[in-house]
Order: sequence, then C-alpha cells, then structure tokens
Amino acid sequence: MELIKKKVRTNILGKTVIDQFMIDDDYNVPDAKSDIGRVVSGEGTLKVEEVRRVENYLRVTGKLYFKVLYVTDTGDPSLASLDGKLPFEEVVYIEEEDGGDYVVQVARIEFSASLIHSRKLAIKTMAEIAVHTEKTVDEETTVDVEEDEERLFKKQRPLELLELHTNKRDIYRIKEEITIPGTKENIGTLIWTDVELRKLDTKLAQDALELTGELQVFCFYESQEGKTDWVEQTVPYEGRIECMGADERLYHHVYNELTDVNVEVRMDEDGEMRCLGVEATLEMRILLYEEEKMELLEDVYSLDQECVPQTRDVLYEELILQNHSKCKIAERLNLPELKEEILQICHSGGGLQVENMKVVPEGVQIEGVLHVNFLYIKANDAVPFDMWQGMVPFSYLLESGRPCPNMRYDITYGVEQLAVDLSGSDEVEIKAVVAFRSFLRCPIKTEVITDLTFQPFDEAQMGKRPGIVGYIVNKGDDLWSLAKRFYTTVEGIMEINDMSSNEIKEGDKILIFKENMSIL
Repeated sequence: MELIKKKVRTNILGKTVIDQFMIDDDYNVPDAKSDIGRVVSGEGTLKVEEVRRVENYLRVTGKLYFKVLYVTDTGDPSLASLDGKLPFEEVVYIEEEDGGDYVVQVARIEFSASLIHSRKLAIKTMAEIAVHTEKTVDEETTVDVEEDEERLFKKQRPLELLELHTNKRDIYRIKEEITIPGTKENIGTLIWTDVELRKLDTKLAQDALELTGELQVFCFYESQEGKTDWVEQTVPYEGRIECMGADERLYHHVYNELTDVNVEVRMDEDGEMRCLGVEATLEMRILLYEEEKMELLEDVYSLDQECVPQTRDVLYEELILQNHSKCKIAERLNLPELKEEILQICHSGGGLQVENMKVVPEGVQIEGVLHVNFLYIKANDAVPFDMWQGMVPFSYLLESGRPCPNMRYDITYGVEQLAVDLSGSDEVEIKAVVAFRSFLRCPIKTEVITDLTFQPFDEAQMGKRPGIVGYIVNKGDDLWSLAKRFYTTVEGIMEINDMSSNEIKEGDKILIFKENMSIL
C-alpha cells in the first residue's frame, strides 16, 4: 500500500524586523565645485551592497548616495549642484531563523544637508530598513492511496491552493530620449535633474513579463547664453523581461526600485544641444504564482483492520485578490510663511510613507503620509529659487472582498500623479493619485496524512458492538464520521435509510447497520 503524494511549492517568509539608524557625517565640498552660500534642496538614496549573517546579527553595509542643489557664494551668485556618497554599516539583531535567504528592503529615508561653512556640509539621514528571511519549500501533500487487498474507504477534500511558480530577480534598463520644447533655449550645462518613477503596469505574456510605465523627468539647466531655465516632461517606456513558463493564467507580484539614473545632454539632428538622454535601471523581484486544484486525502479507514493515519500540520495559501487600486489625495494648505514670496512653482515631487498596515474585516487599512516638495521662484533675491517641503496624511481601505483574520499581503505603492498649484498668495492646492499593487492571500492550516499503519481489530471489543444502532444526528455530524465510527459505509447508511443525498442535519433520526466484517 502506497500513499500518492504531490509536491506543492510555497514561499515561506520569516518574521520582519524593522531597524532604524542614523547616518551623520560631514562632507567636504570637492575642489572643482564653487563655495556654498545657501542650500536649496537635497535628496538621498540608500543602496544596500552586502548582507552577512554573524551569529545572531545581520551585518548590512552599503552607501548613501546624495545630491545637493545650492546657491554659490561668489560675487555673482548662481545655482549649482554637487553629488557624493557616504558608506554605512548597520548591525541588526535577528532571532534564530530556520534557513532561507535574507531580504533587506529600504522602507524609508529622511535626508537633510545643512551648511557648516562654504566648503563643508553636515549630512544627516534617518534610514529605516525592513529585514526578513525568505525560502522556497516543496511541501509533500498526500492526495490518494493505492489499494492492495484492503477494503479502504477514503475521504478527499477539494482544495484550490496557491503554488509558487517562479521567484526571480532581474533588471530592465530604460533608455529614452526627449527633446526640449521649441520655446526653450539650447542647453549649456545641466544644473539639477530629478527623475521619478510614476506609472508602472505589468502583465504576463507567454514566457515574459511585459512592462508599461512612465518617468517624470525634471531638469534645471543653464543655457548657452548663461540664462537659468528648466524643462519637465513625462517619458513613457515599455519593454519585457523574460520569465520562462509564464503565461496569462498565472498571477504575479512585482517589487521594483529605480536605480542608476543618468541624464545627459545630447545633440539633435541639427547639431544643437536640445536633447536629453534618460537612462535608468529598474531592479525587480518577480513572484509568479499559479492556482493548483487538487483532492487532499483527508481521512482513511478500513473494515478489515484498524487503520491509523499519521498526520502533520501544514500551512498552505489560497488567493484572495490580485489588484491594482488607486487612492486620490487632495489637500489645500495655507502657508503664511511664504505669503507674497512665491511667484511661480517650477517643479513638484513627492513620495509615499506608509506608517501602518492593519488587517480589518473589510481588507487592509493603510495609514501614512504623502511627502510633498516644490521648487519655486521667489521675489527679491539675486538667485530667486527655493524649496518647500511638507506632508499630507492619508488613510485608505484596500478592500479584499472577503474576511480573513490572518491574511497575508504583499503591497507595493507609489505616487502616479502629483500636481501642486498656487491658489492664492499664501495657499497651495495639492492633488495626487497614489497606486497600490496588492497580492492578498489567506493561510489554510490543514492536516496532511504522512503514513498509514494497520493493526488487527480487538475481537472482544468488536463483539460487544451492536449490529444495529438507532441514532439521532448531533450538530457537526456527517455521514462519513458516522460510517467510520460505527464500522460501516456511507453508501450502506444511505441505502438502509432510503436517502438520496448524503446531507444530514441536527435532529435527524437514522438507522445504522454494522457491515459484515471478515473477523465476524
């Protein structure tokens, strides 16, 4: 007698550890750069380069890459920028985990650069990382049993489980080119660039993941005549990443990060410096899943011998929802500190900080803030540019369509659209569209039969059992459990009681006859 088993591949995530740390260092202005008179803006990104386990700790190392826009401290002040990098090392305490790879994600970064003196900056960054383990396990699931001479009766339960198909990392290189409008002067020198990932739509095709998205590109530049100007455009892109075995029937979830951004000035077909080449790398972690329908062998008994199933608990998952939803955020802010100062908003940017995600009966409740900044022209200044930064709180319910108290979720998010407009001398109106890409699953804890053992019936005990039983159905009873308990069959009970269906309800009165067993 042999159990028939099927392997179900699952992706097991360990406990997530949140770690915050500071990067606090001074940075000397490179010799090739002008003295700093005033810092206008700055931004930083964290790049994790190495993750190493040392006893009960995880050593995370990498670099903070940053850039700063400033006004020069010269006789003729102008806008300039510099970029740099600082190494970091963080040690995170990790509880003992049962194997797997460590995944480190940058959850949040708050960067600031302040002036110490004209040749030195104080760089302060609060970083937050999320660390967890991830491993792929093939769970053996018993779906049937091959019968020999035994009269075996089997109970099978239909399941629709979520099975991991592919877990891979890949990159997609974005290479696009834009031409500045005819009303703009030729580009002399790039002063500052800001490239943000906006829309990103993904869908599965045969052996590939197809991408469609947009970059928001902003460039401050000095024209060949020495005039400061800017250009901002939306840059669409599309492409595909090879995913062998993928097709439209599968489900997927993608984690993405935009890195290695580079913007350079190029000549147009007339030989004029009116084009911008935009290159970036989209680093992606791609998870593909498929739904597997199967019959789980739930219980077995025999009328010839005592059959004892050996079991173990296994945790599977079933799909609740794969969804791409959007949340609109609108806010009007009064900024008395900028009254009569803002003449024009040149550029706005933003990012999403999720502070709390909580499973509720309706789905997942998400709370956080939208960080907003805008670069503006102000009055009465030799270099009339400055930056405002603030935040707008938001709350969003991601509806799941069904309750699951222990719901597991993968949710990625980003700003798809952002507009900041003046609505008075000291008031701005902020409108944003935030996208949430969600993959919701419900864990299913079930017992899986790992082995069957057989032993002869106790003839003395069997002899004491009545041949006929009058039984009143209790709450929770079903024909299978009654047939096993009284050593008969479901079909036998239905035949004796002239039943057309195996459905029974509390209070029903039925007769149960013990089958003629070989030991009697």
